[in-house]
Amino acid sequence: MEVNPPKQEHLLALKVMRLTKPTLFTNIPVTCEEKDLPGDLFNQLMRDDPSTVNGAEILMLGEMLTLPQNFGNIFLGETFSSYISVHNDSNQVVKDILVKADLQTSSQRLNLSASNAAVAELKPDCCIDDVIHHEVKEIGTHILVCAVSYTTQSGEKMYFRKFFKFQVLKPLDVKTKFYNAESDLSSVTDEVFLEAQIQNITTSPMFMEKVSLEPSIMYNVAELNSVNQAGECVTTFGSRAYLQPMDTRQYLYCLKPKKEFAEKAGIIKGVTVIGKLDIVWKTNLGERGRLQTSQLQRMAPGYGDVRLSLEAIPDTVNLEEPFHITCKITNCRSSVSSSIKMGLLPTHNTHRHIPGICSYWIFVECNEESHALHLNWAVAHTEHFKF
Repeated sequence: MEVNPPKQEHLLALKVMRLTKPTLFTNIPVTCEEKDLPGDLFNQLMRDDPSTVNGAEILMLGEMLTLPQNFGNIFLGETFSSYISVHNDSNQVVKDILVKADLQTSSQRLNLSASNAAVAELKPDCCIDDVIHHEVKEIGTHILVCAVSYTTQSGEKMYFRKFFKFQVLKPLDVKTKFYNAESDLSSVTDEVFLEAQIQNITTSPMFMEKVSLEPSIMYNVAELNSVNQAGECVTTFGSRAYLQPMDTRQYLYCLKPKKEFAEKAGIIKGVTVIGKLDIVWKTNLGERGRLQTSQLQRMAPGYGDVRLSLEAIPDTVNLEEPFHITCKITNCRSSVSSSIKMGLLPTHNTHRHIPGICSYWIFVECNEESHALHLNWAVAHTEHFKF
């Protein structure tokens, strides 16, 4: 008959507690009118209750703080803090105590111990305390592994460890949209507009401290989330910066290529990396969280080898008078030179010949440093041209 050996008792005890901010104590007010049977009894009990606010006893929130009763939720971007204590429960002096704390995620194992040096000895009823901190950067299952090794008075080496599993949840849902703006009449650079939709998917309100866009090396960014009122910059979200649970906010940014890159259309054409969002918020009693998205990428617009854009055109024209149109031809190829053949033809929906408009062809040589050329189109002899 096989008998399992008894479990060995250790001389040291390990306790682990998560460090979080306390919460405001809440109570359920019970009151009645004076003409009711209890009279002023319930109101007097609430006034005598030390947890209520003096003069506002019917409010649920009190003046006291409550320590956490459970492990709680941990969200991505927050700082995980834990208190680790090793206590000597025996009447012996323990030597060479080494406490090690590791955090195991789905992709890596991190050492969170402040010191890896062993403590020479630990007397009875004494303890070793340590506080660890870690900014959570992954979602999913995390395991805190606490290992303790020590040596007894008889020279026997002992070792044990404990596992604490917890889940890291996603606090925000971030969606992005890109809008490519063509060059307008007063600008020679292409603008990219980024719309970021941020939704609070937790169960508590958030104070949005900062939402900014860190552009890539080729772009400058301008935030479009505030307006100027009477010489003062006012946010478009109003005076309240709180984001309630399941609420969504939309942030808008405008990115313009830097001057040294805007002149090189071949480089800007292939740029897909725009930048990354930096989001900072606060929750219960000022607990801070921070998230940085990965590099945001967009689908670069396809202009082909040559791009034609309209630079200037009159709003109105007079019949039988010439008018001028200014266009811009951009060589989007990376080659040193290319020949561009250009002509003026009637539209496809015009089946008749337009007399007076002369057909001509222009050949342009573009090199690597100067891709753009402005052309003036003059339409003359428009006696028979009808709009």
